[in-house]
Amino acid sequence: MISTECCIHCHKCRDNCTFLSKHGIDICDVGKLRELAYHCFLCGRCVAVCPVGIDGRELIMDMRRERSASAERPEIEATFKGVLAEKRDYRYRNWKHVSSGSVFFPGCNFPSMYPKTNRALVKLFSEKGIGTVYECCGKPVAELGFADDERRIISEIKNRLSAAGVTEVITACPNCRSFFGGRLGVRVRSVYDKLYELGCGNVIVGDMEFYLPCPDREEGKWIEEIRPFVKGSITINDSAQCCGLGGSAAVFEHDIADGFVKSLAESTGNKIYTYCASCTGRFRRCGLKSVEHVLPLIMGTGEQPDIYKSYINRVLTRFK
Repeated sequence: MISTECCIHCHKCRDNCTFLSKHGIDICDVGKLRELAYHCFLCGRCVAVCPVGIDGRELIMDMRRERSASAERPEIEATFKGVLAEKRDYRYRNWKHVSSGSVFFPGCNFPSMYPKTNRALVKLFSEKGIGTVYECCGKPVAELGFADDERRIISEIKNRLSAAGVTEVITACPNCRSFFGGRLGVRVRSVYDKLYELGCGNVIVGDMEFYLPCPDREEGKWIEEIRPFVKGSITINDSAQCCGLGGSAAVFEHDIADGFVKSLAESTGNKIYTYCASCTGRFRRCGLKSVEHVLPLIMGTGEQPDIYKSYINRVLTRFK
């Protein structure tokens, strides 16, 4: 990682990040930034605009790891006790239907928000000899800086996959795919890429405007894999820096998180599509009904996000 000593003080990071702008700091203001490490949404906007290549996101993560390994650990655990209680040792884990070869990994939030569409995918994949695993990838815990838990979670998932003879993981969540990267020792791909390979899924006719979730902003892999399912033009709406869930920062920065929703709402009068259930759920809970997930359209379910029973839906995955 390039050192903050290389900073040329151009203020581009501050000018492009609501969090940095609010607190009047740049990514090189390490002392002040450490105090505010848990206020950052980890969206990567600072990384994208830095002319000298400073990775502000990784800098923040290093600070979080340091703090979570210090005497501050109990305080951090208390602040984020809800996330840790559920995700540290995922409560609703279900590996009963794991299969060798390919396996569907819908993640935590997609089955919560879109249970009907998830069932349609599970049924389709089952007919193709592909099983389903309900598990948390570990990113919510890792982003809080708990490196020991991060290593353990990845190791446990990797071992379970290896024991089952899994060679390919199909993800419905951009966060899962990004977080796994090459760490599982197997191929990790998107559900859209797999559906296209199988020749399944509806083609959507018409122009579409997409909001890209943070993990896909830099490379745009997912949006390119969605293009075969769209007969029309695709435009990108980048008015919102984040949906507001990134890095669990909304715990401290409610006003900024709400501002992201407002920015997206004011940017267009059109329907906006995304491919992240967390983003869709967040925007819908904040009253932005113009945001829809593209996967229910491709699967033909017409399902809207179940924002009121999402937790119950997640609990039920344990018994699928």
